[in-house]
Amino acid sequence: MSILVTGGAGFIGANFVLDWLARHDEPIINLDKLTYAGNLESLVSLKRDVRHSFVRGDIGDTALVGNLLAEHRPRAIINFAAESHVDRSIHGPGEFIQTNVVGTFHLLESVRAYWDGLAGDAKERFRLLHVSTDEVYGSLTNDAPAFSETNRYEPNSPYSASKAASDHLVRAYHQTYGLPVLTTNCSNNYGPYQFPEKLIPLCIVNALAGKSLPMYGDGLQVRDWLYVADHCRAIDLVLQGGLVGETYNIGGRSEKTNLHVVQTLCDILDELAPPASYHVPLTTYRSLITFVKDRPGHDRRYAMDASKVERALGWKPLETFESGLRKTVTWYLDNQRWVANVASGAYRSWIDQQYGAGA
Repeated sequence: MSILVTGGAGFIGANFVLDWLARHDEPIINLDKLTYAGNLESLVSLKRDVRHSFVRGDIGDTALVGNLLAEHRPRAIINFAAESHVDRSIHGPGEFIQTNVVGTFHLLESVRAYWDGLAGDAKERFRLLHVSTDEVYGSLTNDAPAFSETNRYEPNSPYSASKAASDHLVRAYHQTYGLPVLTTNCSNNYGPYQFPEKLIPLCIVNALAGKSLPMYGDGLQVRDWLYVADHCRAIDLVLQGGLVGETYNIGGRSEKTNLHVVQTLCDILDELAPPASYHVPLTTYRSLITFVKDRPGHDRRYAMDASKVERALGWKPLETFESGLRKTVTWYLDNQRWVANVASGAYRSWIDQQYGAGA
């Protein structure tokens, strides 16, 4: 028995792989294209773990995926593979359409062919779990109720539109072909191994270098923050006990403005890594916060109603925002070599040497 994880060298995918193998003996086949955000250094602790098999490749490569399915006969597939940064999608939407829409389509075709060939208990038990985002639902006003699984889709960026399209394809393959799928839509994740283009790791890296901490608009955009380890536990539970064809929203019940997030992060850094210890001529990192022009189509508020997964599967986040953020800051302070290699791109030299250039 094994599971196939796509995008398992990215932020959430790598955390899931590490969490899974810490709690299960079931092997993982990890398929990742190793684009700029895919980093095998995040999985270095598994280098000699026979339960982890890494394959460099694209979910859109039907021959490769078909061969992996035929060889390993996984009982489940968890699809993390996606382009996920809103700013990048605004400047270059084509990659998002190719990976998130076309790639998901090809993956579904490969999985459908594999599932059609299964029989008996293996076919009955098989699952495809598709990991998506709260951004497909659009934006909320400050007094609106949190997103539930029945909210209509109203994506506002090329990224969220591409993820919405992938969600619709997954649903259609269940409704049309009977493919046993599960979908999860999560709120903003944070934690270890996140590529430093996202808000929290970007501000940690910039603060320690004495650089500005950019804040879009007035900084009062609200997000629901979810510690990545809590997300991984929820995915595990949905895979185990979720009802086929259902969607489960996963959120941290931690609505915070972007400004509050960065101010809290600065306060933790002031305590754990005072500016003077990093030769930064400041009394507090808060003074580095700089307001910049808002990005186009910036959603004002996201919030997730996670009561369905809490009620049905007994999941609740273990971390508060404050405890999760402190763990995150501590991890980045303790793993500055990982951060430096990511920031410089040095980690890619080894990847290209091992797997060939061109990711």
